[in-house]
Amino acid sequence: MRTASVNRVPDVTPSFWLIKLMAVTMGETAADYLAVNLGLGLTATTLLMSAVLIAALVWQFGQRRYVPRVYWTAVVLISIVGTLVTDNLVDNFGVALSTTFWVFSAALAATFALWFRSERTLSIHEVFTARRETFYWLAILFTFALGTAAGDLVAERFGMGYLATGILFGLIIASLAFGYFALNLGGLWAFWLCYIFTRPLGASFGDLLSQPREYGGMGFGAIPTSLGFLAVIVLTVAVLTLRPAPRAA
Repeated sequence: MRTASVNRVPDVTPSFWLIKLMAVTMGETAADYLAVNLGLGLTATTLLMSAVLIAALVWQFGQRRYVPRVYWTAVVLISIVGTLVTDNLVDNFGVALSTTFWVFSAALAATFALWFRSERTLSIHEVFTARRETFYWLAILFTFALGTAAGDLVAERFGMGYLATGILFGLIIASLAFGYFALNLGGLWAFWLCYIFTRPLGASFGDLLSQPREYGGMGFGAIPTSLGFLAVIVLTVAVLTLRPAPRAA
């Protein structure tokens, strides 16, 4: 009897979006803590976290099915690296936020085009091979970098502030959810658009909680904010880990 392949990435469930939102929020605050509070600087922090991310992805690619602790470790790290990539381009190289937004939009579009040309599908429910998983993680990296640019562009360049920016992207996500459930919006594009926009949503509220009051935040600091969201991630992943693993038919 032929053995069916097992998807290497998770199904899209409420717990998926909960961890994803916590991960993007922590990615913003953790990147700020490492680069600013610890004084490592953007360049050193980016190199360090990129090395850790590569190790995590090697661990992830070594799996032949979805393993919650492995997968979500990679997501948290790619959230941090995606944030740092955009911050480096803007702060160290002087690239305009609007330029980074369009660059990463083009990079994400190119990734989808190559993915479809190679596999004839963009389904996140059929990530069975290393090649498909490579496209999947590359797309995720660009969504984080793109989401960072979009959030910073709205909050800083357009001067909306953290709270208003978070509400704006929350409304965008709500409209996409309404389109999916009520207006037959395609599930694939609804997923990826929501994946992009949860990044500025989470980052805006992360900044709102962690940044000093004089910068428009609530002043809780990067460490307490990061640890709070990390605790939610660990607890949710622990619950998922205790569930029975999917069995190949």
